[in-house]
Amino acid sequence: MIWLGNVSKRYGKVGRPAVDGLQLKVEPGEIFGFLGPNGAGKTTTIKMLTGIIRPDEGEVEVDGVSMRENPLDGKRRIGYVPDNPEAVMRLTGLEYFRFIADVYGVAEEEREERLPKLLHRFGMEEAVDMLMQDYSRGMKQKTWVIASLLHDPPVWILDEPMVGLDPWASARLKEEMKSRSTAGKTVFFSTHVLEVAERLCDRVAILREGQLVATGRVEDLKRGDGDQVADRETLEAYFLELTGS
Repeated sequence: MIWLGNVSKRYGKVGRPAVDGLQLKVEPGEIFGFLGPNGAGKTTTIKMLTGIIRPDEGEVEVDGVSMRENPLDGKRRIGYVPDNPEAVMRLTGLEYFRFIADVYGVAEEEREERLPKLLHRFGMEEAVDMLMQDYSRGMKQKTWVIASLLHDPPVWILDEPMVGLDPWASARLKEEMKSRSTAGKTVFFSTHVLEVAERLCDRVAILREGQLVATGRVEDLKRGDGDQVADRETLEAYFLELTGS
């Protein structure tokens, strides 16, 4: 579960907030898409969710844990894939995975069971002994995905996770999202690929200039309600209508 209670974040003393009074709840078992144009505040929100930065106002809870009061406990419950993964260049993939498993306190028998399965799922068995400085952009992305799952987190947060992935790896990633949702875990991801969000998500939220402008099931948003009933064919049409893009 993810809960954001009236969360705001401002950079500098002038101009609009990067995130302004965001109120949002994501339930266990949901695949939740977080959408918005560039500069809407998506990455800032994700960094507050993961405890990388603190909100100026409001509260963030992950799996029932306050990120303000118990940030370390909250971070242990999160698997995080950043939008711009930077490799620890002087480590091999295997050394990096062992480091992450140590950080999260993953028992030896658990890592021996999980890591081979994840390496196979994302086609990284042959690359795991290479230095990460020799990885392609896609290989780095798959490394971050695997590392984020080693401790089997109840909440999986991904920021533009499909950038750099080939179609095969993207399909495996989507399968993993569905599998974790079926297991009752929360999946929260941002994306600019609206077709993926439309096919994959249980619900989506649309952010514009730091404010939440829509949230709900994709079919409900496309259909509209009350005086705003419409028959939009795609989520993209609704997104462009809301954001003025």
